[in-house]
Amino acid sequence: MKGATTAVQMLIRLSWLVLIVLGALFWAGRTTMLATHVVTGLVFVLLLWVLSFLALRSGAGAGLAALNIFWSLVVLVLGMTQNRLLVDGAHSIIQVLHLLVGIVAIGLAESLAARVKRTPALS
Repeated sequence: MKGATTAVQMLIRLSWLVLIVLGALFWAGRTTMLATHVVTGLVFVLLLWVLSFLALRSGAGAGLAALNIFWSLVVLVLGMTQNRLLVDGAHSIIQVLHLLVGIVAIGLAESLAARVKRTPALS
């Protein structure tokens, strides 16, 4: 279970890095790779769900796994709807919120992965 968790954790980190770089490029007006950002965001959310499943299977704590699932849904909904929220000048508020929601998501994923790795293997 720890090996699978480490692999998923690394993929989460990689996808998050890609998302941060693309997001920064969007803010700077340097890229039009929105489709890549959206697909990578979907992969990120799916990986969060896989990590939650691994946590539930390992007995690492249903509460944190459930919070991770809930928060990943927040990430998904905000990411898919943000272009329709507070358009024009106020849209920067949504962009900052989108970034903060992503930062919380990576923090939850790191906490959950660490908990899975600390949990003794079920026999």
